[in-house]
Amino acid sequence: MNEKTPTMPATTTPLEAMLTRHADAETCADPSSVMTLLADSDGTAGGCTSYRSTFAKGAIGAPAHFHTRASELFFVISGALQVLVGEEVTVLKAGDFLAVPPHTPHAFAAAPGCEADVLFVFTPGMGRFDYLRLLGRVMRGEADPKEIAESSERFDNHYVDSPVWRAALERST
Repeated sequence: MNEKTPTMPATTTPLEAMLTRHADAETCADPSSVMTLLADSDGTAGGCTSYRSTFAKGAIGAPAHFHTRASELFFVISGALQVLVGEEVTVLKAGDFLAVPPHTPHAFAAAPGCEADVLFVFTPGMGRFDYLRLLGRVMRGEADPKEIAESSERFDNHYVDSPVWRAALERST
């Protein structure tokens, strides 16, 4: 049997592997969550952006929003995460995976009475670490919340009203 070793086309530039050690990862903290920044698009040749968030009980992750250029992937490491996808609210538990395509309204928060530890991945990647840093500053009272709205195009984060999500949050409290 004659097997050929695949070769890379001459026009393709090989990508370098990216490693982020836990001890070296930047964190953004606010009173109810910690985001560990793992890989932004500039380090993955635009392939993905990834971060890990740990949410305290009762923590609100993100209001209803959508992205136009990327899918957002969720993997629940531990705990439980309440999510809105379109007009449906569900709870993801440890080991659950969710892929939200572009233009789909979604939101998330720690499920009622639960903490959550979640890995987030955006693909293709988009420079979001500055956005996550801004969120942390707003949550700590160090920046004006209107900066978030003003950055929607830059960070492809478009907020929408969701009566379904508001009702779910009200039931949770």
